[in-house]
Amino acid sequence: MEKNLEKQSNRSFKIVVFGPESTGKTTLAKQLSAHYNATYVPEYARIYAEAKQKNGGQLTEKDVLPIAKGQLRLECQAAGNSMRICDTDILETLTYARIYYPEYDNETLKKYVTKNTADLYFLTYIDVPWKADGIRDLPNDRETAFLEFHKTLKTYNQNYILLKGTADKRLKMAIDAIEKLRINH
Repeated sequence: MEKNLEKQSNRSFKIVVFGPESTGKTTLAKQLSAHYNATYVPEYARIYAEAKQKNGGQLTEKDVLPIAKGQLRLECQAAGNSMRICDTDILETLTYARIYYPEYDNETLKKYVTKNTADLYFLTYIDVPWKADGIRDLPNDRETAFLEFHKTLKTYNQNYILLKGTADKRLKMAIDAIEKLRINH
């Protein structure tokens, strides 16, 4: 199975909506998927956290790698399509691991990250209201979290566009960026 988590061929575009909690990632990812009739890849961390919470548990450092592998599985299942719109990815998992567990260091996760980045990231800014949902828990550290996500994209030298403003403005900016990517690819 580990071998199956390698980066898929370049036949498809992988677009990732990336950033701190409660910044409109899921909304944008679903809008882009609908616009392009592309495969939507959900955020596995949310699925995992909700299941764990339902059973009375809370996330710990030991959950980072299972979350990363789960995210990669979802992406691999969609890899044959011409475009995948991912509501987060393994780079997001790595960023959250650093935020919640500053001493976390896992070579397997780093290996997966270097082999599974996207063609384009949309970094969502914190200019939308934070909404509690039972999973989100960083309402007072949004700027710090945003800076950590930005740092991750810079550290891993990723192609990204910063999205600010209303949902409509973000969607238009994202579509324009994807169109440029498609023309230049």
